[in-house]
Amino acid sequence: MAKRRTFTAGFKARVAKEALRGDRTVQQIAARHELHPNQVSQWKRTASERLAELFERAGVPGQDEREAEIRKLHEKIGQLVIERDFLICPAGHIKKYVQFPDMWS
Repeated sequence: MAKRRTFTAGFKARVAKEALRGDRTVQQIAARHELHPNQVSQWKRTASERLAELFERAGVPGQDEREAEIRKLHEKIGQLVIERDFLICPAGHIKKYVQFPDMWS
């Protein structure tokens, strides 16, 4: 039994780009790369469908993940600053840092 071939993303992109260009027919491209024409058509269809996604997302790919990580790190920094300020606060000067209600006066 023949082993199933696997193709890299770069190879798929190159073949799909060639098919989208329209210089050759799908059959010619398939014969040139020793593929089935259905495979070339499928890669071409996938490339044309996902091409719009590149322009829908503004910015660099993976930017959303970076922004989420930056927000998370800013929250952590804020938490650590509050904890640090709490530990630095001398016990005798707590009224200066914390506003107590006047219920005990």
